[in-house]
Amino acid sequence: MSPAVAAAFASRLRLLAQALQTLPDKPEETPDSALRTLWHLAAGNPLSVAAAQSLELPEPSPEQLTRLDALIARRLQGIPLAYLTGRQRFMGLDLLAGPEALIPRRETEMLGNAALAKLRTLADACGTVHAIDVCCGCGNLALALAHAEPRARLHASDLAADAVELARRNTERLGLGDRVELYTGDLLAPFGIAKFLGRIDMIVSAPPYISAGKLDSMPAEIIGHEPSLAFDGGPFGVGILMRLMRESPAVLRAGGWLGIEVGLGQGPAMLQLLNKSASFDTVDAVRDAQGQIRVLLARKSGNGSIRA
Repeated sequence: MSPAVAAAFASRLRLLAQALQTLPDKPEETPDSALRTLWHLAAGNPLSVAAAQSLELPEPSPEQLTRLDALIARRLQGIPLAYLTGRQRFMGLDLLAGPEALIPRRETEMLGNAALAKLRTLADACGTVHAIDVCCGCGNLALALAHAEPRARLHASDLAADAVELARRNTERLGLGDRVELYTGDLLAPFGIAKFLGRIDMIVSAPPYISAGKLDSMPAEIIGHEPSLAFDGGPFGVGILMRLMRESPAVLRAGGWLGIEVGLGQGPAMLQLLNKSASFDTVDAVRDAQGQIRVLLARKSGNGSIRA
């Protein structure tokens, strides 16, 4: 880093260190990583936070410094960094990001990695496997699974047509269009046809799970910029999770898996419901570093009935 770049960087880093409010669900962002990312963006190179950290900072022109300061101002106004850059990394993939869909979170990688392990086991036994990603947003889960497991065919859906369009752009960008199909519709509604019913090896979902009463207390960066459809889980936050538990057995084959991300504090109750359901014979829980259940995986049994 040249002395001129170092001086320009240091002065702006002090500003961000004093004024930038970062969120715990976006741990990749710090004042330093945000500035490096915006620096590259001002130079005409939009990158994810993760990608920007490994590159040397280019010498800026006066016009680029002016552009950088404008970007810093917008970030300090609360516009998410991923929406400024149009990029976000998820499970090693740099994806297009935008206000059409929720920004992929690192915590959702817990679901992605757990689902990938199950999917690989199924593929070892069966060859080609078919999985559905419900509430797909920008397509991060479906695309990460398809990229990591070449034997997988993914079918992804979202209620928001603009989110599906963003997922389509990501699919094309990653060259996965031959193994990822996209649909617009409410949860599993697009899959209620013979092609899918009772034939799917896995369903994954990181659905909305924030209770409606808590929306007003969410950080302005989230509630003011990210689509509410992507995190509003209804009055108690678990309505969509419970629908997935009820509706997924009709689509899964016997021995297929349902994998869901749950909100903080929701894990024990959702685990209990899955354990009580005759539709599933095995339930695995994945906990975060603090011991909270954040992912549940349930295997469909041969009996599709639901105990009261």
